[in-house]
Amino acid sequence: MEETVREHDLFYVREPDHQRIPFVFNSPHSGRLYSDAFLAQSRLDARTIRRSEDHYVDELFGRAVGLGAPMLVAHFPRAFLDVNREPYELDPRMFDGALPPHANIGSMRVAGGLGTVPRLVAENMEIYRTRMPVEDALERIETIYKPYHATLRRLIARTHVLFGRAILIDCHSMPGNVRVAGSSMRPDIIIGDRYGTSASADLSRMAVTLLEDLGFTVTRNKPYAGGFITEHYGRPRRGLHALQIEINRGLYVDETTLVKKPEFDWLAHILGTFFAEFAAHVESSTESLPLAAE
Repeated sequence: MEETVREHDLFYVREPDHQRIPFVFNSPHSGRLYSDAFLAQSRLDARTIRRSEDHYVDELFGRAVGLGAPMLVAHFPRAFLDVNREPYELDPRMFDGALPPHANIGSMRVAGGLGTVPRLVAENMEIYRTRMPVEDALERIETIYKPYHATLRRLIARTHVLFGRAILIDCHSMPGNVRVAGSSMRPDIIIGDRYGTSASADLSRMAVTLLEDLGFTVTRNKPYAGGFITEHYGRPRRGLHALQIEINRGLYVDETTLVKKPEFDWLAHILGTFFAEFAAHVESSTESLPLAAE
């Protein structure tokens, strides 16, 4: 069916002709619009700075739109601004000028260099040549972060009104060498529900089972349980569910050259099959499945 695309400079919503399923998809880390001004601020080259990007996830999950779900997609890169953080998780060591008093400067993510305005990309590589004016960081939050989340809230609220429930799928990828702690297991996919607090256990188990039936190695919450978006928007007792889905990049992209592997189209097709089956199970479970937190 025909899709309409509403373009914005820094993010956009892919809309189906009409919404047919109670799902909202969100791809916050697949942005690959690196401005010349940003690259000039960085000590990293144009390829290295992409190490924290969720490569092509917007395309990989894109078949969900054809099933009748909207998808919010970031153009801006995660290295520039991370909307999967609190709005003011900021590292004072990065800036010239005083941060506002409500800034969260003590979070584990800030300590790890991965705040709202990140200091690092993967493997502890510093992004910036010098400190930046604190006003630049606050401008990114006001002009990009807040409008992005306002758009996501509207999509979730609209879905909840239409269907009496809303299921947010937060779309991510992970490095190919990720292992589950204490084992040699390398999962293909991780379902994160913040240990049962952002979505019903029934919903999470359903997702895991369907993916395993399609041949994937799947874990739940290990090693990734979900970030700020999953935690913030998941309110299962109110019919608002949020699941984070992490796809192993080794399945579909060369992580050195960032070239898609031949398996990319196959994986996108299989994920489309999963989304269709997941939506069908949710629809059939409206009466029998409570979809409430345990």
